[in-house]
Amino acid sequence: MSRFDDISTPRRTKEIISRHGFSFKKSLGQNFLIDQNILYKIVEAAGLDEDKGALEIGPGIGALTEKLAQTAGTVTAIEIDQRLIPILREVLEPYENVKVHHGDVLKVDLHELFQQDFAGVSKVSVVANLPYYVTTPILMKLLEEKLPLENIVVMIQKEVAERMAAAPGSKDYGSLSIAVQYYSEPKLVCIVPHTVFIPQPNVASAVIRLAVREEPPVSVEDEGFFFEVVQASFAQRRKTIANNLKSRFFAGEGRERLEQLLQEAGIVPSRRGETLSIEEYAKLSNVLYNADIR
Repeated sequence: MSRFDDISTPRRTKEIISRHGFSFKKSLGQNFLIDQNILYKIVEAAGLDEDKGALEIGPGIGALTEKLAQTAGTVTAIEIDQRLIPILREVLEPYENVKVHHGDVLKVDLHELFQQDFAGVSKVSVVANLPYYVTTPILMKLLEEKLPLENIVVMIQKEVAERMAAAPGSKDYGSLSIAVQYYSEPKLVCIVPHTVFIPQPNVASAVIRLAVREEPPVSVEDEGFFFEVVQASFAQRRKTIANNLKSRFFAGEGRERLEQLLQEAGIVPSRRGETLSIEEYAKLSNVLYNADIR
């Protein structure tokens, strides 16, 4: 197909929507991308080739799916909106390397899907324009389930992308930053204006690449407890780490034992949660875990 026929052009997008009588559902966060350059940047960031696979979540009418099909060897797309399934099958009919599934990615058994659709594929990346209202649950499911992923390249709300990539001490740094950076190495690819979508969202977007780690950057005694300590430390951002931890783990005790354990972890009690690195959180959680504080 020529570039003129690409799904992502404004003309073709409007033609497909009109021909199928499609109406956008605000509840599903549907915003279709109509900018070729942004699509190329997304696909390029994923580092795909004919030996690799791509999993797309929320393909819409297939603008990004088409670019993935032209680059990757195997493409699987999961779409929650039943009304889009016949449209996708029609517009993607020229591409034999694409499978379209109807379903909610939060309910799909992704390990089973990988066994079925990506058997024999060397490396797989998730590449998607995610609905903003459900970005974090989807990304955390992808990371926590420890799928055999190389990269996760997604368009998400700019503010959320900045939080994921934030460094300790910055206003954007929080429990989400640590969770994402525990499982991956995030890098902002580009900022995307709201004008390149139909319909236009009310917020700016960003493309972020999460290079999935083979091993976490720190060693923790218990992952669940590590994240519990992180969450507790950010419960009230204006409070010190000591006050936040006391509320969660030492509510019925004095501060003496807490401060002793903080000292053992090398952390000054008056520091706030946003100043601690992921390495410091790992050491802190290990000290608390070994002291049987849970």
